Amino acid sequence: MSKSKPSLPRGTRDFGPEVSAKRSYILDKIKRNFIKYGFSQLETPAMENLSTLTGKYGDEGDQLLFKILNSGDFLNKTSTDDYNEGSKHLTAKISEKGLRYDLTVPFARFVVMNQNDIAFPFKRFQIQPVWRADRPQKGRYREFYQCDADIVGSKGIWNEAELTLLFGDVFGDLGLEDYIIKINHREILFLLAAYVGLQEKAIPFCAEIDKLDKIGAETVIQNIIELGGSSTKINEVMELLTITDRNKLIEKVKSIDPENDGVKEIIYYFETLDQFKERNIKVELDLSLARGLSYYTGLIYEVKPTSVKMGSICGGGRYDNLTGVFGLTGISGIGISFGLDRIYDVMEELGLFPEKITQPLDVLLVHFSEENLKHGQRLVMNLREAGVRADLYPVSDKIKKQFNYADKIQTPYTLIIGDDEMESKAYMLKNMLSGEQKPMALDEIIQHFKG
Repeated sequence: MSKSKPSLPRGTRDFGPEVSAKRSYILDKIKRNFIKYGFSQLETPAMENLSTLTGKYGDEGDQLLFKILNSGDFLNKTSTDDYNEGSKHLTAKISEKGLRYDLTVPFARFVVMNQNDIAFPFKRFQIQPVWRADRPQKGRYREFYQCDADIVGSKGIWNEAELTLLFGDVFGDLGLEDYIIKINHREILFLLAAYVGLQEKAIPFCAEIDKLDKIGAETVIQNIIELGGSSTKINEVMELLTITDRNKLIEKVKSIDPENDGVKEIIYYFETLDQFKERNIKVELDLSLARGLSYYTGLIYEVKPTSVKMGSICGGGRYDNLTGVFGLTGISGIGISFGLDRIYDVMEELGLFPEKITQPLDVLLVHFSEENLKHGQRLVMNLREAGVRADLYPVSDKIKKQFNYADKIQTPYTLIIGDDEMESKAYMLKNMLSGEQKPMALDEIIQHFKG
């Protein structure tokens, strides 16, 4: 019987040691800042009941859920009639669970199930994989990580400002300076829709505004006129979108309706951020930003790199009634998500990863005999206990083979153990790049790597 060649399911990936180290570097920076800002870590199961997942992402989202067949004889309780009813009916008979599609719906389910044990406002972060039965293509995978931070049970605008500062701290720690945080507010978008006479068609109006950088102003204007908007007012709105001075832009919007909740919140948001000017947080009010309007109810974020051609690397916003679908109403929240894969691509292109993180070892101990190997076993543990990333070649092979192995794993140093070294307790430390070598005592070796 011929053996099949191993392969991966489409839309999934292996990550080798170098890529994994770089991904962990990003995740560690994100997690450290989540914790610094007072977020508690939450983990939910990879699978949820389909009753939890379905109906939360729209018809298209439901189609992209990975369903899990029931255990055992999953066809036992089905009949020919069930087959004839079609796949949707049959699925309900043979599958009760599915892989999570995102982290938000499981979070909402968790909040409802644990509402009596949670102190509101509740700040949680979650870094876990999600699965979508999407068509795999460049930048779109069936399995990928989400890095979410949410605050539920509070409507204070400090939450919006705090998450903006969190963006700044994470990117600062990653050394990523070339980015812009774009923000907008759903209530301002709806105000503009009403201003052009499309109060009843606010969502289609916003969808057209969101296409501005893709199809250009003339096409957007024409499309909005076709929706029934006033051509004069539309041109005024388009002029608004060209204003880059934040204060001038806010004043223009405020003149339309100074009592608009979105205008008030944006003003307070920027007043709060202005206390932290020394942090140089790069925030821009962009009235064409209209992401997730069926979901978000207040301020919305989108973060884009400025020196690399790439879509958004982070996003988020304010949402009301997160838990309403599970029967707990009136719980407002705000959340942001870091796009791990896109941040990785940006940092790789800009060369922002430190060399050290892809280097698993500081030094490899090599030896000439079985007795030298035994001596090295104690020595390698002494180095590790001192915080040196050290490894010992595990068998007594020819020294040339050990050096070839050191080259292959790209360790920067080897520590050579022979009979003379055992007797003198001065071991030959060799720089594998330059070839220079020098005898050093254990404490000197530790100092060399820790210094």
